[in-house]
Amino acid sequence: MKKQIEQIFFIAAAFFFFQTAALNAQDSIPQSSGRIPLLDAVKNEGIVFFWDSLSQTGVLERSGHQLSFRAGEQLVLLDSELIMLTDAPSVQDGTVTVTKKFLELADDYLKPSNDGEGFKIGAILIDPGHGGKDPGAVGTFKVNGKQVKVQEKDVVLSVGKNLYSRLRQSYPDKQIIMTRSTDVFLTLGERTDIANNVKLGEREAVLYVSIHANASLDKKASGYEVWYLSPGYRRTVIDSSAADDDKSLFPILNSMMEEEYTTESILMSKFIMDGLQAQIGDQTKARGIKAEEWFVVRNANMPSVLIEVGFVTNEKEALNLNSDTYLQKTALGIYNGIQAFVTHFERSRGFTQAR
Repeated sequence: MKKQIEQIFFIAAAFFFFQTAALNAQDSIPQSSGRIPLLDAVKNEGIVFFWDSLSQTGVLERSGHQLSFRAGEQLVLLDSELIMLTDAPSVQDGTVTVTKKFLELADDYLKPSNDGEGFKIGAILIDPGHGGKDPGAVGTFKVNGKQVKVQEKDVVLSVGKNLYSRLRQSYPDKQIIMTRSTDVFLTLGERTDIANNVKLGEREAVLYVSIHANASLDKKASGYEVWYLSPGYRRTVIDSSAADDDKSLFPILNSMMEEEYTTESILMSKFIMDGLQAQIGDQTKARGIKAEEWFVVRNANMPSVLIEVGFVTNEKEALNLNSDTYLQKTALGIYNGIQAFVTHFERSRGFTQAR
């Protein structure tokens, strides 16, 4: 990653004088007289468009290539390693608009490549929450006159180990890693350190999957949900020491690379939700895909999701979560979702650079 970031800033330094002049003088780049709604322009071109209205950043993806931009900025980031200048996109009445020049750049860069080289998922890290002295959420119920205690740490470890076995069998060429495979306690920092220190090869990426169970004062609350990092929270995903040449470019590039992580996390969340729906949707409800600033998600510098498999405080659901058969189906749903995401990622030649 360090090498790749140094390459980014080498390019940035090479164009430093030109970029500074352009950013300080909007007239230095000719603007087309008319502006075109970006969504209308790309919808029939096989280009996928992602937009975050909160951060005013967007991503265009096609054929394994990605173009990241921010409204009002003339800098665009191409596959996380090449910086270019073009007409700045803008937002008018909630619609992202661009010039013909911007569209020509996007269409040219996002053309299919014939080099045959693509990115792949090199590692999948499974993180069963809690453990050891930390039981997580706990539900206690009477079944046939006997006390049954359902602990989150046990539920998620069972799901995690089953998921690990399935992924190991399907992907012998990938690193499948568990933060814990026994009943031990790990701090949140130790968990994300494991994730961020995974060794990857060239053109490889890593996925982070955190597994938890839910609890609520409302004993009727039930269902599964998948969380990703809120777009309102900005992680530092670029090494700031690599920005010595031009500190002013650091927040722009960091935001663009962060947006790619968010895009991938949302897609992975959707695939996992679909997988769970197919396996346990007839026994509990889908609570949806949600955004939050969980510690383990916000400190893992990679596509990351946190899965809540159900409520241990709901008696019916807790008894399901105490069933090996139900937990195996839950693990299968998560596995199918991850497998679908990996297939999408690798068939599209990897729409984000490995870092």
